[in-house]
Amino acid sequence: MRIPPRIARIGALGALATSLLVGGPAVAATPTVDHAASTASVTLSRAAVGSICYNALPSQAHDTLRLIDRGGPFPYPQDGTVFQNRENLLPKQSRGYYHEYTVKTPGSSDRGARRIVTGERSQEDYYTSDHYRSFKLVMYGC
Repeated sequence: MRIPPRIARIGALGALATSLLVGGPAVAATPTVDHAASTASVTLSRAAVGSICYNALPSQAHDTLRLIDRGGPFPYPQDGTVFQNRENLLPKQSRGYYHEYTVKTPGSSDRGARRIVTGERSQEDYYTSDHYRSFKLVMYGC
């Protein structure tokens, strides 16, 4: 099994992951590979955003993350569109920061409720199995 390239950027999520596990504000560093070094202060809701190990995701989520890394092609026209974070569960960012992708649900006749939402600068990935009622930050190093 191939680990997505995002694992190389896990250092950018260290403070964010610590915040999710112990609570409080986090500072997420922007990867210097793609952008100038900077930081963004975010506050997370522990009730709304948890974490999940990459290996604990359903296999269809692995498929979706591989498609994201390759740039597609995606099975649904909505994949890759801007996720507006109307629920305000993810860290507040400017419009266009987050994008959503469908995680196929076996037996579902439509897109189902499962999604991966990606964050642009820090390259974070969030998984939701309940159509945006809660999110889990995907942890690649566990």
